[in-house]
Amino acid sequence: MVIRRAVPADLDPITAFHAEARATYYRGHVPDEEFEGPAERARTRANWATALSREEPGAAVLCAEHEGRPVGVAAYRTVDGVTTLTQLHVAPAHWRRGIGAALHEACVAAWRRDGVATARLEVFEHNKRAQAFYAAHGWHPDPENPRDDTHLILRLEVGQDQDLRQG
Repeated sequence: MVIRRAVPADLDPITAFHAEARATYYRGHVPDEEFEGPAERARTRANWATALSREEPGAAVLCAEHEGRPVGVAAYRTVDGVTTLTQLHVAPAHWRRGIGAALHEACVAAWRRDGVATARLEVFEHNKRAQAFYAAHGWHPDPENPRDDTHLILRLEVGQDQDLRQG
C-alpha cells in the first residue's frame, strides 16, 4: 500500500468508494436518496473535484493506493481556524487491512510537521465503526461543542503521542 497525494485522475474511484462506504452507515438512518440519489452523487463528485483542486496552506487530499488502485482517501483543511479532518473513507472491500490507520497516521504526521496543536472532525452519530476507529486513535468528544445536529464533534490533541493510546 502507498499513501500519496490524490490527483485529479483519482476523482471517479474516490467518488465511488466514498458513496459505497457512506451507504454502510447512512442506510436505515436517512432516506436513500439523501446519500445515493443522482443529485447527491453529482454533489459528492463536485465536492471531491473541488477538494482535489484546492491549493491552500494546511489542506490536502491523501489517497491510499493498493495494487495501483485508489482504495482509501483522507482530506483535511482549515475550517473556522481549526484543522479539520473533513473526510476519511476506505472502500468497504478493503476494510480491516490498516488502510484507514495508515491514512490517519499520514494526516497526523502532516499536522505535526505543520505545528497543528488540535484537529477536529464530525462523525455521523450512527456510524459506530468510525466512532470506535477514532476513539482508538485518540479522538475524544469536543468539550465545547460535542455535536452538530446528527453528527458528533471530536477533537484530537495532535501534539500528544498517539502511539501510547493505540496500545
